[in-house]
Amino acid sequence: MRKSILFALCLATATATFAQQQQIRSPRPSPSTTITQTVGITDVTVKYSRPGVKGRAIWGALVPYDKVWRTGANEATIITFSDDVSIEGQKLPKGTYSLHTVPGQSQWAVIFNKVANQWGSYSYDPAQDAVRVNVTPMPAPHAEWLTIDFPELTTDTAKMRIHWEKVAVPVTINTDTTARTLAQFRNAMKPDWRTAYMAADFAFENNAATPAEINQWLDQSLAVNQNIANLWLKARMQRKAGNLAAARATAQQAVAAATDQQKDFANEINRQVGEWK
Repeated sequence: MRKSILFALCLATATATFAQQQQIRSPRPSPSTTITQTVGITDVTVKYSRPGVKGRAIWGALVPYDKVWRTGANEATIITFSDDVSIEGQKLPKGTYSLHTVPGQSQWAVIFNKVANQWGSYSYDPAQDAVRVNVTPMPAPHAEWLTIDFPELTTDTAKMRIHWEKVAVPVTINTDTTARTLAQFRNAMKPDWRTAYMAADFAFENNAATPAEINQWLDQSLAVNQNIANLWLKARMQRKAGNLAAARATAQQAVAAATDQQKDFANEINRQVGEWK
């Protein structure tokens, strides 16, 4: 019995030791890193592993020319854009992509692939490319560890640089921040048709204000943006006031203003107008 207990204790100790060993974290030869650069109001985040030169010949040797490269080590390099951008003038929707390159002696292809999570470039599928651009490599001071950074910034653009050994590859990212920011300001300063419409609609449905006051709110809404909602309210008010011909005409304006997503709304207006006497 005592031997069985002793054996069980030894087994438990060995199991615990093995479990502890399994939790040991060892360093990768190519450590991972993440960099986030805000360009105007757009965040660009790159997650990659950093191989070292370690005395090796890199370009045309460890990294062959004219073949797809993971642009790092281990997993494929991943890049995320919080807004739509342009890469060397080509539009790229916001989202997360794997970043691959095809190094060449005089030109590099830089590729943003829709399949973000993949190991290296071994399963890279060019049919999944979102954007592929050609850029010119430049001589640079020696960088022992692969570095992806953003040495040049403006409100609208950034130069993302892939730098390893004595080669640097610049890629221009355009966020169109100035135009997008101005558009936001302009939209924020536009009068709001919805608030006046909601006040008029509530008052009309609940007999909560005089026709003159309701019409004042409705006119404010229509002055900003005539659409199916406020035109239909105007038609109902005209009908209630006894002006059936004007109400029918306004109802048709409302139907004509319907968007593709409002076809059911337009059909309901036509149904109700068909029942008017």
